[in-house]
Amino acid sequence: MNQLSVRQLADWLADTSREQPLVLDVREDWEVEKASMPGITHIPMQQIPARAGELDEAREIVAVCHHGGRSMQVALFLEQQGFKLHNLAGGMDAWSREIDPKVPRY
Repeated sequence: MNQLSVRQLADWLADTSREQPLVLDVREDWEVEKASMPGITHIPMQQIPARAGELDEAREIVAVCHHGGRSMQVALFLEQQGFKLHNLAGGMDAWSREIDPKVPRY
């Protein structure tokens, strides 16, 4: 599993010549309602084991949470299941601070 900075993710999402990752937001519903990125796939952390079959094994996945801890746990779990994972270091908080200040911090 790779640690991905928010700048690296922003650059990746802006690069139309590169296959786009699946951005997997593992936060709770209320957190996603409060602050999120466009185009995410939202599966709360506790639902990942039951819903992992909904994810495309061929696609690279970037796991996202508030600060990067929960998403790292999910990334490690999904990597053991055969998925290609990256963890967003600093999570949505870093995204709000460094990339998109319009996304509320909480």
